[in-house]
Amino acid sequence: MKKALSILAMVCFVAFGTVNLVAQPSEESTETVVEKDSTALKAEADSIAAAEAAAEKAEADAAAAAKDAEKEEEPAKEKTFHQILKEKFIQGGAGFMGVVLIALILGLALCIERIIYLNMASPNTNKLIDEIESALQSGGVEAAKEVCRNTKGPVASIFYQGLDRMDEGIDMVEKSIISYGSVQLGLLERNISWISLFIALAPMLGFMGTVIGMIGAFDAIEAAGDISPSLVAGGIKVALLTTVFGLIVAMILQIFYNYIIAKVDSITNTMEDASISLVDLLVKHNNK
Repeated sequence: MKKALSILAMVCFVAFGTVNLVAQPSEESTETVVEKDSTALKAEADSIAAAEAAAEKAEADAAAAAKDAEKEEEPAKEKTFHQILKEKFIQGGAGFMGVVLIALILGLALCIERIIYLNMASPNTNKLIDEIESALQSGGVEAAKEVCRNTKGPVASIFYQGLDRMDEGIDMVEKSIISYGSVQLGLLERNISWISLFIALAPMLGFMGTVIGMIGAFDAIEAAGDISPSLVAGGIKVALLTTVFGLIVAMILQIFYNYIIAKVDSITNTMEDASISLVDLLVKHNNK
């Protein structure tokens, strides 16, 4: 009986120990699975957060790029004529474009000087003739000469030279008027030939710049060994800019030149008519 009880006790002890040994690994494995599941969830949450952050950053970069594009487009739309002209001038090259610009500046300076001189030389001949007639009637030739001395302009100068030869006769008065009229005409036409030179020189310089630019474009094609449309088009565009600028300069100066020539012709006709009127006055005064 005791032996049976001892055997039963040993069996129970062995069975209880086995159950404990089996139970401990299962609990440890459960804890490991739970820890692994929590780690996976955490990693997934971190990846989702990183993806959201990357998406937000991409959206922010896209918005910033769109704003930059808008800022770049706005100045392009708001470019003034001065800015466009400056860009084209730089693209055409500072060499020939600068020379053509110098021709424009010098030509305009001469045109402005001639316009001011001719406007100051435009006389009121009717008023001058009336004053000279009154002076001849009241004080004679010396009074008429005094009127001419106090009056500015080429007509008054011609009148003074004619009155100064009054003692030598009407024929000498006419010769003096004709001779001094040629001198005054030369003063009116002074520097006009230089304006015509710049009118002819500006497009010629532009054409020369175009030819040199075309030579440079063909040199680039030869160096590349292939005819690239972008290379050819860019070189030709830069070359033609000098021609356009030269033609614009010539047209501007041509307008001023024609105005100056018309003004000189008008003053010349006025001098001739006034000279005839002066000779008639002197003939009447001499007869009296």
